[in-house]
Amino acid sequence: MPVGSPAVPVLQATPRKVTLLPLIAAIYFIVAGGPFGLEDIVSKAGYAGALLILCVTPVVWALPTVLMVSELASTLPQEGGYYVWASRSMGRFWGFQEAWLSLVGGIFDIGIYPTLFVGYLGHFAPSVTAGARGLWIGVALIAASSLWNLLGARAVGGSSVWLGILLLLPFVVLTCYSVAQRTTSGGPAIPLRSVDFLGGILVAMWNYMSWDQASTVAGEVDRPERAYPLAMAGAIILVTVSYVVPVGAVALTGLDPNRWSTGGWADVARALLHNPAVGTVVAVGITIGGMLGAVGTLNAQVMTFTRLPAVLAEDGFLPKVLAKRLTRTGAPWVAILACSAVWALSLGFSFTKLILLDVLLTGLSVLLEFASLVALRIREPDLPRPYRVPGGLTVAISLGVLPFGLLVLAAVRNHAEPIGPINALELGVLLIAAGVVAYFLGDQTRKT
Repeated sequence: MPVGSPAVPVLQATPRKVTLLPLIAAIYFIVAGGPFGLEDIVSKAGYAGALLILCVTPVVWALPTVLMVSELASTLPQEGGYYVWASRSMGRFWGFQEAWLSLVGGIFDIGIYPTLFVGYLGHFAPSVTAGARGLWIGVALIAASSLWNLLGARAVGGSSVWLGILLLLPFVVLTCYSVAQRTTSGGPAIPLRSVDFLGGILVAMWNYMSWDQASTVAGEVDRPERAYPLAMAGAIILVTVSYVVPVGAVALTGLDPNRWSTGGWADVARALLHNPAVGTVVAVGITIGGMLGAVGTLNAQVMTFTRLPAVLAEDGFLPKVLAKRLTRTGAPWVAILACSAVWALSLGFSFTKLILLDVLLTGLSVLLEFASLVALRIREPDLPRPYRVPGGLTVAISLGVLPFGLLVLAAVRNHAEPIGPINALELGVLLIAAGVVAYFLGDQTRKT
């Protein structure tokens, strides 16, 4: 092990491991959780623009990340994932910064899914989420997901398979109906009231993010060196298809793109399905699907984020109590409970602010992972790599160029978003600086 590598202890294998299909389902929920949350892309860019964004973004943003994660996760399949990659390839300081950016970005990422759940529930029963009730529903959802995660990673992955089937069924119905009712008029496209192509790109970046999160449970995956590349390939196809197909099908009907809004898939279904009974059933199914998607994604994200504090505790950066695990499932129960308390604090932010901060902070952590890929290639060229990104070192270096360009756009948009007396970019910079301070404080604590 090279100088600067973390002393990551070997964890006892859990009795039941995550296999390929549950891993694909878990990655799907970590990244997508269904075609929910992309509605604003249509209202901002129109159908042609939305389909272009949804097809190009996975190539520019997601595919480079998938290739990078596939190599690193199969080469270093240890619990802690990207923290281990950065620590081993670039040293303890950068390993901690990688973990810090992921954790603080995760605070805002986790907050998105209870917010979506409450939003979809509000479409179905507005009185239930009125006032402070919506906030407490979000808190209860985080608590329930944390309890579910105490059952272990395999339970979460298995449940994701069934949740995925249930939430996609209404979209299959809507897609088939839209194709059957496609217009043949060939008239001019309906103009948008407000064009925001950059805004549509940023929403798509969020919808195609978090591929690296599944790496943190590598210690609980069956044959991870084989499973991760296959799961990543399957998941990116599934995510892209589940986004593009329903939007493309609705585009064929000529429905006014201005009718799309955040959480508005149910409204789209009501507008298209002229039979009131069928329209209501599909709209209710989509609303319930949105709630299930939020639950599934939240569940998978809780699974991945909570393994990171446990590994940091084992490496001496955080209190040792966070490394405590349940004997039967191996779940880091103290880390799960501690993270849940912090995540609940993010529920006061708006949906837009949560997405902007999540993309900025998590995106920076992904850039460090691209740097880890290159550094590990240089420092340990002979390290066995079950999967290797083809093309040599030049290709490995170039993988992060396009994602970096998109993050520059994200930073510009964050600068324009006010949060109290400052803007989102300034808050992000403060959180990044806090990571540097936290490292040196933790390092001094470890030496005493």
